[in-house]
Amino acid sequence: MIVLRLALQSLFNRWVTAALTITTIAASVVLLLGVEEVRTGARQSFADTISGTDLIVGARSGGLNLLLYSVFRIGNATNNVTWTSYQDIAFRPEVAWIVPLSLGDSHHGFRVLGTTGDYFTHYKYRQSQGLTFAAGGPFTDLFDAVIGSDVAASLGYKLGDSVVISHGLGSVSFLEHDDKPFRVAGILEKTGTPVDRTVHVGLAAIEAIHVDWQSGARVPGQLVSAEEVRRMDLAPKAITAALVGLKSKLAAFRLQRAINEYRSEPLSAILPGAALQELWGLVGTAETALKVVSAMVVATALLGMLTMILSTLNERRREMAILRSVGARARTVLGLLAAEAGVLTATGVALGLVLLYAALFLARPYVDAVYGLHLPIAPLKPDAWATLGVIVLGGCAAGLLPALRAYRLSLADGMTVRT
Repeated sequence: MIVLRLALQSLFNRWVTAALTITTIAASVVLLLGVEEVRTGARQSFADTISGTDLIVGARSGGLNLLLYSVFRIGNATNNVTWTSYQDIAFRPEVAWIVPLSLGDSHHGFRVLGTTGDYFTHYKYRQSQGLTFAAGGPFTDLFDAVIGSDVAASLGYKLGDSVVISHGLGSVSFLEHDDKPFRVAGILEKTGTPVDRTVHVGLAAIEAIHVDWQSGARVPGQLVSAEEVRRMDLAPKAITAALVGLKSKLAAFRLQRAINEYRSEPLSAILPGAALQELWGLVGTAETALKVVSAMVVATALLGMLTMILSTLNERRREMAILRSVGARARTVLGLLAAEAGVLTATGVALGLVLLYAALFLARPYVDAVYGLHLPIAPLKPDAWATLGVIVLGGCAAGLLPALRAYRLSLADGMTVRT
């Protein structure tokens, strides 16, 4: 206790330097734990991109490819699923609901998704959170469009604006369905998922804009107006994929096997959660780099503390000698400097924790609203506490070097005035 009291009094006498050192350590702890919180939040948000969907069905392909184009709107399907096969799956007794997806068109680089109104009811993210509208609502007309928040923000759209869909996926297209423009009927709230970057239209509308197209181009001499197409049978012939919800989770593997062995055409059914984890394993390599950078920042802060103690040690030679002259043992001097390093590190860690939770509390609403990244405010996990313990022990260990140097100073050397 005496050594600790001496260490506190010594640090108080050098409070400016001590405060700077504590602030440096606190900042490094905030960065270390902040990166971990962001990494955990990003991983959870990634895993929660789609929730409540038991199976994703598409043409026969790899599971990751099916996940990428159906959920993340990346890449293209190898083939389509016929409407007959879709209906066969929809009528199976295990199926509670099914939502068709039709991809292939775009609007200024944003993917266009053809679906039904059930999409806005059954699509979930973050476990059980559903889609909500910032303005307007779902489709009420054949040529209504519902846009994601990023589409609205990037293109400056508001309710009632006209949207012309382009054929194909290029950001710049010379093939446009300009004879059948859409009207913005709804704008979705920010979700932090690919929904934000998607233009949603009705499944029948996808058929409507392609009635006078064939093989990726308009049929010469054939032009069907928007009014004429409303009187036509717009039942789709094929879709790109489908989201499936089951009455019982226990039926997922049985239905998955039945779809994978479907005889009428080659189909694939994947479990979204398993595919998301597999995909994260491929794209989550940056986690290691972030951890290494954070660890280097903490190590730099501890080296700064060591430098501070060493730089002041020569000025404290007389202080050490006086302590020795009044009966302090050499190990007391060693303990004093080690205790100073430990107090600085522990205080820096505690301040870092306070700053971390304050930053999370203040930044959480903004990050969620702007980036769609959910940062949970929860107690630290055991491995985080273990990391902080290692930092405190590392700080104490860093103080041993100047402590050993002071330990070796003799009483005569300390009382000698050097010129």
